[in-house]
Amino acid sequence: MPLILSIDNSTRGCSVALHQNQELLANYDLLTDKSSSGMLTTLLKNVVEHAGFNLADLDAVAVAKGPGSYTGLRIAVSTAKGLCFALDKPLIGIDTLTAMAAQLLGFYPKTHLFCPLIDARRMEVYGAVFDQNLHYVRPTAAQIMDENAFADLLKNSPIVFFGDGAAKCKPLLETNPNAIFVPTSVYPSAKTVGVLATKSFENQHFEDLEAFEPYYLKEFMTSTPRKNKV
Repeated sequence: MPLILSIDNSTRGCSVALHQNQELLANYDLLTDKSSSGMLTTLLKNVVEHAGFNLADLDAVAVAKGPGSYTGLRIAVSTAKGLCFALDKPLIGIDTLTAMAAQLLGFYPKTHLFCPLIDARRMEVYGAVFDQNLHYVRPTAAQIMDENAFADLLKNSPIVFFGDGAAKCKPLLETNPNAIFVPTSVYPSAKTVGVLATKSFENQHFEDLEAFEPYYLKEFMTSTPRKNKV
């Protein structure tokens, strides 16, 4: 019965959860944009202690590896790796979009596909399409939204769109009867990261602690400041 601490800081806010054998024992979801990452260490400590455990009792630490916010992913992965090094515990990386899709299991007919979308600025999103076994129908990619986005899949299957990137799709696709938009906000959550992490733990699917990095999907772009002309 593995005890797994999970972290998701992929987008807005941060989320932590504690699972034992896939059963949720405790969790916190903080959606405050500016202060959430700074609260992460406190939330991790509290979620473990409030469930009646110590950090040393953990069997593994899981983290949502992306795609998502560069800063949020970097903080989450650094924190998870630090815990694993300090506690000598294995690290489990879980795809953010897969964990988002897992939140909707059981809420829609088996014929429906799931398309979690994360806002990537302008008209771009990070997204993937899954069936209800959480198998990829379309792999994770950065995509510019237009009227033809997902047209090939929408011809044959209803697709449920959700996540903070879905707002970019809705004006373009909402007239298609196979395009379904979740009426409430769906954010990445450590609650489903922990469920998926338990399966990875059982299969001994662990990350290389030294080499593991966030899945940014796109390279972080920086610019060189221009020198002032004399």
